[in-house]
Amino acid sequence: MDKLLTPDTGLMFWTVVTFLALVFILKKAAWGPLLRAVDEREARLKADREAAEKARADAERIQKDLEARLAGAHARGQEIVSQALKDGELLRGRLKAEAEADAQAIKDKTAAELAAEKNRLVGELRGEVARLSVLAAEKLLRRTVDDDVQKTVLDGFFKDLDASKAERN
Repeated sequence: MDKLLTPDTGLMFWTVVTFLALVFILKKAAWGPLLRAVDEREARLKADREAAEKARADAERIQKDLEARLAGAHARGQEIVSQALKDGELLRGRLKAEAEADAQAIKDKTAAELAAEKNRLVGELRGEVARLSVLAAEKLLRRTVDDDVQKTVLDGFFKDLDASKAERN
């Protein structure tokens, strides 16, 4: 046990020399390639990290671009829908106005046709009344009235009829 507590200088010297030789050999043979491998790995990891950050930044930029495009497309879609609604309202208004104009034209045409038909029927009725009146007058007088007298009497009758009609209105 005494030998453990007393240092042997020769053994210490050779232990230090062996240790330094081992360090020198390891530095030349192992640490150089190990440190180079660690440095290469560190550089590769750094490059991979930078590439990943660049890819993430590109992805974020692309995402923002796509979101902006999507918002633009959404706004354009809303604009198209709004314009289509406006166009539809304009078309509806125009078609309604055209339908109302057509209905008014048909109404006016029908009223004109009815008035013409009424005037035709009134004319026919006047002619028939006049003929019957002349026949009745002929029978009463038992003589034939010539055409000039008949025309004069009928014209006077129609004037009186128109006058009485105007007074009623």
